[in-house]
This record gives sequence, C-alpha cells and structure tokens, in this order.
Amino acid sequence: MRKMVLLVSHPLLAEQKQEAQRVWQVKSFVALPEQLQNVWSQITPEGSFPMDPFRSLLNWLEKETEPQDLVWVQGEPGALFLVVSWCFQYERIPVYATTRREHQSTMLPDGTVRNQHTFKHVTFRVYPRGDEIEFFPT
Repeated sequence: MRKMVLLVSHPLLAEQKQEAQRVWQVKSFVALPEQLQNVWSQITPEGSFPMDPFRSLLNWLEKETEPQDLVWVQGEPGALFLVVSWCFQYERIPVYATTRREHQSTMLPDGTVRNQHTFKHVTFRVYPRGDEIEFFPT
C-alpha cells in the first residue's frame, strides 16, 4: 500500500488527492505530527540551518515510510534540499506540486489596485536528481 507523506504548510486539495490516488496509486495520506509540523513550518531564518530538529523529522520519515512511498516536499530551500536528498538515498519518491497561476488586477474607486492571485494545481512532479545530469558535457 503506497503512502504519500505531506511535508507542506497547507492542506491537501481534493484535486491533489484524486491525482495522487489515480496516477500514483496512493492509498493513504500521512500528515506530520503537530510537533514536526511546527519544525517544518517555522524554520528560523537566522543563523545556520537548524539540523537538530530535522534529525527527529528524518527519523520519523524513516519509521513512517517504506521504499517507493511518495513524500510531497515543499518549503524552505535548505529543508527541501535535505529531505529530497534523504528521499533519494532511501528510495522514497520526492514530489512537488506544480501550479498554474492566474492573476487579476482590479482598479478600486479610491485609485488603489487590488491584485488577486489564484493558484490551480496542475500535477505532481518528481524532483530531478542532480547526479543524473551531465552539467558540463565534454
């Protein structure tokens, strides 16, 4: 039974759930426990990357997932790099959601402009592996 672990800061949309089930054969969705969700969602921007809290998150991922489970990873760049690297090393499938952005500007009577951005889910995409690319071909 394939799982999808949610390492994101927002809830799963119905269309994302449907795609995961239909395309990726995901049977269950697993959210982070509250304490680890706080680690994921509130990474301090000061100083060096806070590795200690992430050790518990990676330990939890190790226990909660099996090879070929999906891990939906979106967030702070350092955390994202760490988890995606871990996924490749331990045969989990790191994915991210692509979106289409629609923008609408409305001129208000007082002369100000209201911008509205709507994001629509398009698909889940597997993160590319850097070790599969020849960056400087000879």
